[in-house]
Parts: sequence; C-alpha cells; structure tokens
Amino acid sequence: MSLFDLTGKTALVTGASRGIGKAIALGLAEAGADVALVTNQSSPADIVQAIAALGRKSIVIKADLSDESKLPGIIGQTVEAFGKIDILVNNSGIIRRTPAADHASSDWHDVINLNLNSVFFLCQLAGREMIKQGSGKIINIASMLSFQGGINVPGYTASKHAVAGVTKALANEWASKGVQVNAIAPGYIETDNTEQLRADPDRSKSILDRIPAGRWGRPEDLKGPVVMLSSAASDYMNGHVLCVDGGWMNR
Repeated sequence: MSLFDLTGKTALVTGASRGIGKAIALGLAEAGADVALVTNQSSPADIVQAIAALGRKSIVIKADLSDESKLPGIIGQTVEAFGKIDILVNNSGIIRRTPAADHASSDWHDVINLNLNSVFFLCQLAGREMIKQGSGKIINIASMLSFQGGINVPGYTASKHAVAGVTKALANEWASKGVQVNAIAPGYIETDNTEQLRADPDRSKSILDRIPAGRWGRPEDLKGPVVMLSSAASDYMNGHVLCVDGGWMNR
C-alpha cells in the first residue's frame, strides 16, 4: 500500500467546496496529503474540519478562476503555505445547457474560459514548480464528453475534448522531467451539474439504461482513481484519460 501513500505530499484541488472536488480533496487527505482548497464559494468549513480530523493541514484559497490574473497567486499561496506543490487536480468547471442554434456567445466564452483556459494556465504555473523540483502529478477532470458529442452542451463538449488534448500535449513534454499529466473522465455523477438530467424522468432513465453498473456515480467514486494518479502507483502513466463511468463507454 506504500505505492498509494501520499504522506508528506501537498495537493491543490480546484472547485473543492462541493461535489467531486470536495470528495477528491478528502480522498487525498485520507491518503496522507495536505491540501490547498480552491473555491469561489464561502469557506468550506466542513471539509476543512474533516481534513484536520485526519491530522492533515489545509488552506482555503478563494479565487475566481475565470480571472487569469488570479491564477499565479493560487500557486504562490500554495507554495508559500506548504513549501511546494506535488499534486494539482483541475476539477472546477461549469456547464450551460442550450441547443447549439440558440447557444449564447457569453455562455460559450464563460465555459471555455473556466473549463479550458484556467486548466491550461494552472497546469502551466504548477508545471513550472514541478519541473524545478523534478516531480509532480497533474490530474485534469475531463468527461464522457471528451469522447462524445452530448446534447445541448456544445461549449462544454468542446472544452472537455480540449482538456483531453491538453493533457496529452503536456504529458508528452513533461514525462521526461518527472511530471505525470493524466486525466479522469467521470461518467454521470450525482452533482449540481447533473441535477437537471436527474430531474427529467425520461432522460434519467435513458442514462441509467446505458450504465452497466445500474446507478448514477457518486463523488466518492472518484477518490480511489485520483489517489492512484497522484501516487507512485502511476509513475509510468502519462497522457491517459481514465474513464470512471460505471461502464458507460462500454455500451
């Protein structure tokens, strides 16, 4: 189990106040990491307390990731607090559901800016620190829509296809420098982003009918995969997009 031990590691997780990000942050702390929690919401006291109860340290960084000027400060605060950054999990994202013919340009730009631009620039900033120290793990949260077209979410689909591409591009450049860059593509998870789908009986049924596991995923289902990709267990994994989808992509 030492392969998966993150004791002494520092992780930064975006969108850490709820849903998938919250579960990921807790999973990393359970594996031994100290965690910088990035959120644009109010301070997530519950996750801070949960991490402290595990004997790990955390800091909360409140920032709007759509503002590129704020991104260097996020990495800077993490390094200042913990002395280094070993793990970056780019989880934060938004989705706008509108048919393509009616998709507002503001929706398109908002989604691309947060889901893609902030991901690349945080990878770039964290990558510089990791290259200097000769090691690091970057995990970008992709999607089933990194492979498929989806319905009524053209901006989201474009951004998640691009996240997969950026992951592979960075992996090619940084693997030789001791930095592994991979991605996780969650399936249909019970989060705010899927609330509208779960509330539609017909759409929900059509989704569940395709999932071999027969259920919606839970944020906690991402803990193990993230810990693996953050640990020595993934030292020879580079540029992989790992589906955590209950078998969705098999059908």
